[in-house]
Amino acid sequence: MSFRFSRRILLVLLLLCSLACDKDEDKGTRGTKDNPWVIGMSQCNLGEPWREQMNKDIEAAAKKHDKIKVVFKDAQNDNDTQRTHVEEFITQGVDLLIISPKDTGLTKTVAEAFDKKVPVIVLDRAVDGDKFTVFIGGDNKVIGRAAGDWVKKTLGGKGKIVELRGLMTSTPAQDRHNGFREGLGDGIEVVFDAEMDWLEGKARSEMESALTRNKEIDLVYAHNDPGAHGAYLAAKAAGRAKEIKFVGIDALPHEGVRYVEQGILAATFTYPTLGPEAIDTALEILEGKKVPKKKTLGTRIFTKDNVAKGGEDVK
Repeated sequence: MSFRFSRRILLVLLLLCSLACDKDEDKGTRGTKDNPWVIGMSQCNLGEPWREQMNKDIEAAAKKHDKIKVVFKDAQNDNDTQRTHVEEFITQGVDLLIISPKDTGLTKTVAEAFDKKVPVIVLDRAVDGDKFTVFIGGDNKVIGRAAGDWVKKTLGGKGKIVELRGLMTSTPAQDRHNGFREGLGDGIEVVFDAEMDWLEGKARSEMESALTRNKEIDLVYAHNDPGAHGAYLAAKAAGRAKEIKFVGIDALPHEGVRYVEQGILAATFTYPTLGPEAIDTALEILEGKKVPKKKTLGTRIFTKDNVAKGGEDVK
């Protein structure tokens, strides 16, 4: 082997070593102001005020840390679009994925990301199985049961009510329904129930049907505050709002809590937006800390009697 050929081999080896060292150095400096960790946030839709607030809270929490950067995508309530967004995030090489899935139809997509060693935080709506890093959410069954128990006590164990359900392919809607029926007991009659997909406009339309079919309605329980507000608007237009109580879930300060203050809602229950918790957990994961498989947040009830003091914890 000639000296010139040996020298060329040596130069190639030195170049490869240099590239490898640079790559290792780049990995070592991830999570800095100049080279932040990139987090992909896949939101199932922004058609609900609560989800808009979730994104805002995630963004606000992330801005407190210059070592992370969050990229947002809105799936507009379409599973195929959300699958594509997750695939794009993986291809782009995000360091961590946060997803609030439309429903359990995203289970396989989440599992595929997890299998590719991308840490995955699932927010609000659960997926099947255990192929994710951590799930963060409220206990919707507890919230639903507390709502049912409050309705039972408020109506004295009897009456006629309407239930306006969220998207029933999602776990929050299922739990808010099942928990509510458990808390409600057997003495109160549900004279009308319908799925309103978490949307105020659809809730108003369904409530119009309920009012047409039922001359007596004592209370409306909606799976979120926009649904309860839509029902109120329908009842107000029909001249029947004063004879009906309205109960919702979410308790955003500018929405559900304000409706209670205005006397539009009789009660609302907090469902945390999960934004600060998502960012805190993401940082723990990226810094190599161990996190629990599930984080469950509590709830509060707001009524005319306690809204001025910030509501009360649900035990």
